[in-house]
Amino acid sequence: MDLSALQHLLGRVPGRRVACIGDLMVDRFVYGEVSRVSPEAPIPVLARARELVMLGAAGNVARNVAALGGSVALAGLIGADAEALEAERLVAEEPRVEGCLVADPGRPTTLKTRFVSGGQQLLRVDMEASRPVTGKVEARLVGVIRRVIGGCGVVLLSDYGKGAVTDAVIAACLDAARAAGVKVVVDSKARSFARYGAVDLIKPNASELANATDLPTGTDAEIEAALAKALELWEARAILVTRAGKGMSLATRGGAVRHFPTQPREVFDVSGAGDTTLAALGLAMAAQASLEEAIGFAQLSAGVAVSKIGTATVSPEELVEAAITAHIAPAEAKVATPQRMVDMVAAWRAKGLRVGFTNGCFDILHKGHVAYLAQARAWCDRLIVGVNSDASVRALKGEGRPVNDLESRALVLAGLGSVDLVAPFEEATPIRLIEAARPDVLIKGADYAEDQVVGGDLVKSWGGEVKLAQLVDGYSTTAAIARMSRTKPNKEQA
Repeated sequence: MDLSALQHLLGRVPGRRVACIGDLMVDRFVYGEVSRVSPEAPIPVLARARELVMLGAAGNVARNVAALGGSVALAGLIGADAEALEAERLVAEEPRVEGCLVADPGRPTTLKTRFVSGGQQLLRVDMEASRPVTGKVEARLVGVIRRVIGGCGVVLLSDYGKGAVTDAVIAACLDAARAAGVKVVVDSKARSFARYGAVDLIKPNASELANATDLPTGTDAEIEAALAKALELWEARAILVTRAGKGMSLATRGGAVRHFPTQPREVFDVSGAGDTTLAALGLAMAAQASLEEAIGFAQLSAGVAVSKIGTATVSPEELVEAAITAHIAPAEAKVATPQRMVDMVAAWRAKGLRVGFTNGCFDILHKGHVAYLAQARAWCDRLIVGVNSDASVRALKGEGRPVNDLESRALVLAGLGSVDLVAPFEEATPIRLIEAARPDVLIKGADYAEDQVVGGDLVKSWGGEVKLAQLVDGYSTTAAIARMSRTKPNKEQA
C-alpha cells in the first residue's frame, strides 16, 4: 500500500465501529535473565525483572482496532476469578473498547503466561477450559452478540477453540450481520472451517489451510490447489490465506487466486500477528475499503507488529513511517531519527542482541573508515553510527567542510554491511544519542585514550564497555582532501 492510499484510508477510519466476538484471553509476559541452572533440576533459573499483562486473542484484536483509530464492541467470555477482574480492568483502560463480557462461573478466564529471557520464550503456562459454553451462559452471550452488532461496520469472529464460538454463536453472528447489512470475517484455529457457513471471508494461515484440506501449501501452485479445495468444502464467499514472509493469497468464488507479496521485514516476534492482521483487515472493510486495499492495510500492519516484542499493537503513525520506508532504498531505511533509534534498540535488546555505538564526521569515506567500522561491528550484534550534521562538522572542522553533505554521508554509511543504523546529530558530541541508545559497547579509534572517549563513563556506569579500534595507517579525510587540492586541475589544464 503506497503512502497516498494509506493516508486516505486512515482518514476514513475514525468513527468506524467493529464488533470483535470470540475467545478472550489474558496474556502475561514475565521477562528476566537466565544466568544459572537450578541445583534442584536441570532447568534454567529466571531472575524476574518485569512483567507485562495485556488482552489476548479476541481482546488483542480489539486492542489493535482501537490503536488504529477505530472503536470496538468486544463480546466474549470470562470466568469468575482474579483473571476476570484483570480482563475487565484491561478492557476499561482501552477508551475506544466497549466491554460486553459474559461471566461463566464454571470456567476459568483463559490465561497464558509466557516466561521470556534474551528474546526467547522459555516456557508457556496455560490456564483454560476449552469445553463449549452451554445453557444460560450461551444464551446470554448470544443476546449480547445480537445487541452489539447493530451499528458496527463489520463482524470479526476470533475462534481460538476455547469454547466461546459455538454453533449458536456463529448463527447469531450471521443472522445479526445479515440484518445489519455488514460482513463477517472469521479467524479460526479449528481443524474444519465448514461450521462457519456462508461468512464473507475466512482467514487461515498456510498451516491451518494445509490441515483443513490435507494438501501442501508451500508454493503458489500448492496454495492455489488447496484454496480450490477449500472453496469446495466451505461455504465462505472468499478465503484469504496468510503466508508469513511470502505474503497473502486470496481466493474468491468464480475468480482466479490472487497473490499479494509482502515487503521483507526483520521479524522479532510473531505473537499476535494474526490478531493484528484481522483487526486491520476488518477495520479497513468497515471503512468501505476494497478487499485489495484492506489486504494491503493488513499486510502493512502485520509487518509493523512482527517488528515488535509480544502481542503488540500498531499505531497510524507507525504505519505511515513503514509506508515511507517500504518505498525507499534499503540504505535510506537505515537512516533513523533519535526516536526510531531508541525503538530499534529496544527491539534488538529484547532479542538479547549486543548493541554497539560509534560516531564521526565520515566526510569522505575511505579504506580506513571501512576497516574501522568492520572492526567495530565485530564487537557487537548491531552497530549504530552517529554522524555529525553539516553544521556540526563545520563547527568542528572549519569552513569548506564537510565536502559531502549529511544526506550523502549518511547514505554511504548506511550502504555498508557493517552498519545497522545511522543516526545524525546536531551537537558537537553524540552524548545525547549515547544516553538515548544506552549501548553495550562504545567504540572510538585508537588515536583516543579510553578516558577521552565522550560518553565512556556513562556506558561503563550501566555495565557497558569502551573499545578502541585500530586505525589503518596513511588514510584520513584530511589527507584525502589535501591530495585532492594538490591534484585539482587549473583553468589551463581544464
